[in-house]
Amino acid sequence: MAEDRQPPNVTEGATAAGDVEEEMQPKSAEDRKAAAALSKLDARGDDESAAPAVDNQLVKNAMDALGGGGAAKAEVKKVKVDAADVNLLVDQLELSKPKATELLKAHDGSAVTAMRAWLQPTFA
Repeated sequence: MAEDRQPPNVTEGATAAGDVEEEMQPKSAEDRKAAAALSKLDARGDDESAAPAVDNQLVKNAMDALGGGGAAKAEVKKVKVDAADVNLLVDQLELSKPKATELLKAHDGSAVTAMRAWLQPTFA
């Protein structure tokens, strides 16, 4: 069997759209901030032989920058929502029940306001 060779002008691992690194660059300021927080975590211990000591504060800062921190859960208001409104959001916006409930609580139980807020980024 003959070995397949690439033409001399093709670099192994290159993509047609350009280098993958260029495509992965964060576009918004929030994305750059999150990437910086994650790179701080990566820069702390590249030596795998060392014990994996994790700085909890760096992890918390990175999670907060990514929006996965506990602060977002604490902002949910204690609002009683109607089950019919939850079902309406589930049916019309194709959300899960917990997500629909969270969205309603964030908008004081108003289905109309919650739907507008959910759809607003789509039409912006």
